[in-house]
Amino acid sequence: MNSPLGIEAQLAAEGLVLRIDGSKPLSAEAVAAVTAVCDRAEDRADQAPVIVQVSGAPTEPWTEELTVSLVSKWERALRRLERLPRPTIAIAEGDCGGIALDALLATDYRIATGSVRLTVSVDNGATWPGMAVYRLANHGVFAAAIRRAVLFGTPIEAADALSMHLVDEVTEDVADSLTRTAERTGAVQGSELAIRRQLMLDATITGFEEALGVHLAACDRTLRRAASAAAA
Repeated sequence: MNSPLGIEAQLAAEGLVLRIDGSKPLSAEAVAAVTAVCDRAEDRADQAPVIVQVSGAPTEPWTEELTVSLVSKWERALRRLERLPRPTIAIAEGDCGGIALDALLATDYRIATGSVRLTVSVDNGATWPGMAVYRLANHGVFAAAIRRAVLFGTPIEAADALSMHLVDEVTEDVADSLTRTAERTGAVQGSELAIRRQLMLDATITGFEEALGVHLAACDRTLRRAASAAAA
């Protein structure tokens, strides 16, 4: 078994660690970094997770040279990360806003230290209305902490983030949590992981009758695969 520190070092060596600094403005380099890790993840046959390290939040105006075109490329890159056929595990530390918050909310499993504060960035007197707002709202549009974050930019402290399932665990032993999570998330693999993730995401916007056919198709594929395995 890999040592706790060994897993992260190994994944970094294999190009499966993405580091996002939320103190920096959205840039073409950030889009390219997400795209590159997605390329590497999709080209591999194994089921090693992608690690997304996020920290930092904007401390000064960051939208002056931003364009809708670049925002669109960023959101599409995150959507691709969100749909990868392998687990994505985030490690969040300290203030986490801007592109760091965007990336955090696009991952499957989120490990945070006690210092984490999730912030919706404020620029020119208003919070940034990117897709992080959409993802936050899906966690609880009526939750007071989320409402304050989206409307006023009030940071969400680690305890509130945990209680609202914005992060999955808060720990000071990140390496140990990463090791356990990497082992735990390896049970469902490849396209089956992506299909189940999509079934969950669609459940928030799809009626029962409309969803039924998609779920039955997934059940049929699972039964056929089990039958093939039993016959082998």
